[in-house]
Amino acid sequence: MSEQRVLRPTPISGFPEWSPQVRSVEQRWLDHIRAGFERYGFASIETPAVESLDVLLAKGETSQEVYTLHRLQEEAGDSSDARLGLHFDLTVPFARYVAQHFNELVFPFKRYQIQRVWRGERPQEGRFREFTQCDIDVINADQVPLHFDAELPRIVHEVLAGLDLPAWTLNINNRKVLQGCYEGIGIEDPLAVIRAVDKLHKIGAAGVREILTTQVGLSEEQVGLCLELAGIRGEDASVIDAVTKLGVRSELLSEGLEELGYVLDSLADLPKGSVVADLSIARGLDYYTGTVYEATFDDDPAYGSICAGGRYEDLAGQFIRRSLPGVGISIGLTRIFAKLAAEERLPEGRICPTDVLVALPSAERRDEALRVGAQLRERGFNTEVYHQGAKIGKQLQYASRKGIPFVWFPPFEEGKPHEVKDLTTGEQTEADPAVWSR
Repeated sequence: MSEQRVLRPTPISGFPEWSPQVRSVEQRWLDHIRAGFERYGFASIETPAVESLDVLLAKGETSQEVYTLHRLQEEAGDSSDARLGLHFDLTVPFARYVAQHFNELVFPFKRYQIQRVWRGERPQEGRFREFTQCDIDVINADQVPLHFDAELPRIVHEVLAGLDLPAWTLNINNRKVLQGCYEGIGIEDPLAVIRAVDKLHKIGAAGVREILTTQVGLSEEQVGLCLELAGIRGEDASVIDAVTKLGVRSELLSEGLEELGYVLDSLADLPKGSVVADLSIARGLDYYTGTVYEATFDDDPAYGSICAGGRYEDLAGQFIRRSLPGVGISIGLTRIFAKLAAEERLPEGRICPTDVLVALPSAERRDEALRVGAQLRERGFNTEVYHQGAKIGKQLQYASRKGIPFVWFPPFEEGKPHEVKDLTTGEQTEADPAVWSR
């Protein structure tokens, strides 16, 4: 018999892998997020992990991050998988889904989608090649009411507030404010300035100034006003006043300020400091057209956004000749979860979901143990029956190591009672599987 090559079991960088107790916490979080979305009437969809490359590459900003799909050993002349790739976000698949099922959907269509996505970028703190996104979007034919721009951050606030996270802030801006202001001071390519300002938190004011001066070709006066606008922050109408005092006038700017003011007023009842208008938030993706969102941890803003999104006019336009505007926001679950796991700040999770271990008195009494296990499961207890005949001490040790809170002892002899042991307190009492409760 030839000697088998032994591979060293090494995890792949950028692909998270959790222990059972950590995974159990993540599953609780997913249930909590799902319930929060459904409270507001959002319906779940799931799209394939794979999309056509033509669809994925239409969003040029991330075209270099797509993982393409092909078989290791392709049959000669078979190119059926040659134009497929793993989706790098959930927005592109959603746009394709809406266009494909347009005649079947009820609009406005409120959907949530919780799935893995893949990006071929360099793994580092807060950045992964595989991660879970939790998206909610409202999309409609022709027009989406502005109140949805306020509803989405409210939903996210409720959801994240229930996860006991470190302090975080949701920053809000409006792309019309930025674009209108830039156009009002004579900037010919406002999108280039938006993309530059979006780097402010990464490269600082000096870095942005350098880009605006040498690459975009703005004057010192224009650069100064762009940076002054980006420095405006606040939670109420004072933000609108501060922008107005800059002295810039344009119809688009006025429209953006009105929308931003509406969203801030609608969220004024949330805890102070949880939602802030930050005029430096730009979201560099070109398809955003109005409200934009970006949330970060207060004590570690450089870690990256933990939640982001915004309003768009027509993401499905490449698929269907209908105007389908929408607004969406996404929680970066893996980014949040990985940080707390690394810092050992997650709540305690269970190694296994078992509530009760039914001990096996002997191999001959296995059938009775299985009946007890079935009865407890029917009553809602996660139950497993010990897998083989063994000393009771070994069975108790098994339950203890797995964190199983109760061990059930069926009668060891005819005529004897059932008993249950609470491994937390050490107390052991008689019990009836038909009526027992924890």
